[in-house]
Amino acid sequence: MNALMESLIRPLPAHKLHSANTALLVIDMERDFVDAGAIQETPGGRELIPTINRLIAWARQSSIPVIFTHEMHRSDKSDYGIELEYDPVHCLEGTPGCELTDGLDVQSHDYRILNKRRYDCFLGTDLDLLLRSLRIENLICCGVTAHVCVMSTVFTARNLDYRVIVPRDAIAGVTPDHYAAALLCMSDVFAYISTTDTVCAIGIAAKT
Repeated sequence: MNALMESLIRPLPAHKLHSANTALLVIDMERDFVDAGAIQETPGGRELIPTINRLIAWARQSSIPVIFTHEMHRSDKSDYGIELEYDPVHCLEGTPGCELTDGLDVQSHDYRILNKRRYDCFLGTDLDLLLRSLRIENLICCGVTAHVCVMSTVFTARNLDYRVIVPRDAIAGVTPDHYAAALLCMSDVFAYISTTDTVCAIGIAAKT
């Protein structure tokens, strides 16, 4: 992390995080993005699994809801739009590519955002409705990829007035430059850039 990036890291507003107003969002940790040899394998994606599981364990211990998103596209490719000008066919409904990768600590009571047709986890899904129904104000985001689905989601979350925290060791990009660029952009006015150690050290209490 260079000096420029360090200058954009702010202390977390830990006093504003409570079990009743905070959620953990695990973005698109699916086989087509994470598994070895996958069509859109993200370098470093599999290495995120233990780190994300630490965040999940912390969230569960803190009574914070865990939400997993699934990018999914119809088998006839009708909902890709211009995405296929940039990406190969991936995450088709009914294929293993849409499944969460092995090793993630997923439990039956966790929330799922399915049928995500775009990079942004909010666009065309019920994520905002779910968060508002749960009275969520703070969103901790992790997963893949840093400069595409994570960053797109963080931008929208911030514009919807969610306070966003991104543990930088819990996201990955296709290259170090893409990863660094995403952190730089998000850290300006869109998110608090942090680490898993820092997040897991926060003592979350019930909101009073």
